[in-house]
Amino acid sequence: MTNTHMVHDKVSTRDIRRSTIICMIAGIVAVFDFILFGTLLPRISESFSWSTSQALLVSTLVSVGTAVVLFGIGPLVDRLGRRRGMISTVLGTAVSSAATAAVTGGVSMVAVRSVSGLSLAEQSVNATYLNELYNAAEDEKVTRNRGFIFSAVQTAWPLGALTAAGFVAVVGSLLGLDQWRWIFLIATVPALIVAYWCRSLRESPQFLVQNAARETGVGGEGSISTIFKRTYLRNTIVLSLAWLFNWMAIQTFSVLGTTVLEVGKGFSANNSLMIVVVSNLVAMLGYLAFGWLGDRISRVKIISFGWLIGAALFTAMLAGPDDTAFVLVTYMAGLFFLLGPYAAVLVFQSECYPTECRATGGAFAFAMSQPGAIFGGLLLSAATGLGWSYGSAALAVGAGSCLLSGLIMFSARTITAPS
Repeated sequence: MTNTHMVHDKVSTRDIRRSTIICMIAGIVAVFDFILFGTLLPRISESFSWSTSQALLVSTLVSVGTAVVLFGIGPLVDRLGRRRGMISTVLGTAVSSAATAAVTGGVSMVAVRSVSGLSLAEQSVNATYLNELYNAAEDEKVTRNRGFIFSAVQTAWPLGALTAAGFVAVVGSLLGLDQWRWIFLIATVPALIVAYWCRSLRESPQFLVQNAARETGVGGEGSISTIFKRTYLRNTIVLSLAWLFNWMAIQTFSVLGTTVLEVGKGFSANNSLMIVVVSNLVAMLGYLAFGWLGDRISRVKIISFGWLIGAALFTAMLAGPDDTAFVLVTYMAGLFFLLGPYAAVLVFQSECYPTECRATGGAFAFAMSQPGAIFGGLLLSAATGLGWSYGSAALAVGAGSCLLSGLIMFSARTITAPS
């Protein structure tokens, strides 16, 4: 590829620091909006008099719309640039929050919340942008430890989730949770501020080199077609399947974690909620640990082994005794090994493709998380509908898919980080 033979400018330590801080805050804001919808869905359902099945249908259709947005964002970022991609995703978060406050029913809710796919896409765009900056850093320590540095940015996910929970608790106590429209409207403000702040980001030097080549008529192939060419096809398939199966596990043990603990293991609602809150802190430690390990060991190996160990721990939790201490330890440790590898996955994805299709490849694989979430929920519903206990269903769907994702990742090809 032409861009790998061209020299680009080095990025100063000051630019690295500023971009890292801005992108981390942008990540918190994006996750905040994404989590807010799930947290307030019961109140939204009540206001529109939706049945449980209607609410589930809306949530499922939103996931479909989110996947469509995720598939589309990658080629745009490869064409328009990483800086514009960051601005667009955070601005999309603001638009999604504001528009949610004005919805009139299920159809408009699906349309509006599909735009929130930009909130989720921010994570992929963030990874593409920052890893290009880190690899072009003038300080070699940044380049050598880019996985660990990015893992700190990745803690935006649990921090965003905790911020959303705290925001709902505080604002809900003041206004009442039935005033969910005001909650979404208030949430628009920080997103707009951060979107404006993103304007100060510098474009990645790799994209500038690639864009200059494109303008001279060199390297003008479409980014979508490139990720399916022989050189990159293997990783495109492997990463897509890994995201799909692993998000079935995410759906089971993270999104529906309280249900697993309450129905599957007999925990009380309060204890289950407390454990899930603490699990976000465990996720932060997992990101940092796997980010650090990925800089020192093959990223593919630590991702694969992490998910295999996670599958074993969740199996032990579900098949083992209902003892509080045993469930607590195995569940927390399971989340550590399920969630932690994502810090390495997003860095690895940036090492799988050249500049002209890097955002497209990462976004395409990331988009497969949404079908995974949908299939995971449907399979759990089908299994329990056939008479399986919830624990058995979670074991087969959650632990089983986590195991498969770990085995699949072994087939990924380690590629030298792009210049």
